[in-house]
Amino acid sequence: MNPEEQQYLDLIKRIFSSGSKETSRNGNVISTFGNMMRFSLKDGNLPLLTTKKVAWKTCFHELCWFIRGSTNNKELHEKNVHIWDANASREFLDSRGLTYRWEDDLGPIYGHQWRHFNASYQTCQSNYNGKGVDQLQNIINDLKNEETRSSRRLIMSAWNPEQLDEMALPPCHVLVQFNVRQGKYLSCALYQRSGDVGLGVPFNIASYSFLTHIIAKHCGLIAEEFVYFLGNAHIYEEHIEPLKEQVERLPYEFPQIKINKVHDSIEEYTLDDITWISEYTFHQPIKMNMVA
Repeated sequence: MNPEEQQYLDLIKRIFSSGSKETSRNGNVISTFGNMMRFSLKDGNLPLLTTKKVAWKTCFHELCWFIRGSTNNKELHEKNVHIWDANASREFLDSRGLTYRWEDDLGPIYGHQWRHFNASYQTCQSNYNGKGVDQLQNIINDLKNEETRSSRRLIMSAWNPEQLDEMALPPCHVLVQFNVRQGKYLSCALYQRSGDVGLGVPFNIASYSFLTHIIAKHCGLIAEEFVYFLGNAHIYEEHIEPLKEQVERLPYEFPQIKINKVHDSIEEYTLDDITWISEYTFHQPIKMNMVA
């Protein structure tokens, strides 16, 4: 019923059948290198996986946190989001040599690089207005301009070698490129160096699809496609049995959404701006623990 979600299930099966057993930084995995999936965003399609429930509100709150340029885990706590807790703990920060960093201060991760690329990092509470390169706003400016929206340089990078050692966790989804076809159809391509197939990948698919829908609405364009490139795609040994269950499920159709209004700032979009054109239907949740 859903050949696009089947791409994800086929990736799991391929890793099971031909992946390489490796010992990684944080556990034993089965992995494969070099993978690609394509997801239509036409007519408001949103690729939320249906063979298990994806916590899409958590995903959306994290995306908005990135968009605001925040690196303060306490702001996620205010939305009851705890996906960064393990990497923001005192123990984990100390293991990264960040003994001087406050707990819950994640350093110059995604949001900092998106909105203030390479600005000298102090704390998650410092004011970075006007500092660094605002990659996201530059892309928005170009997309709103008919003369520049077809550029092949609409690229945003989270990978900053100068600041990797200051980050609680080096970025996994490292490079995003936007492309406009025929002056009005917006697509997004993501290159991710490392993907936790059981937990992280479904989130990343949803997050960058949400982002593309929001930017399309904000810039007067039509969302068309999300293209996903995965470098090292891996399954943790703790996730093998749950994923064996998941691949036996038949996927439903993806839901459709509409972004209700255009805000003055990209930072103003919230859950209230989303209308569900068709319902998100999914199988029962599958429990998998996050590996930090």
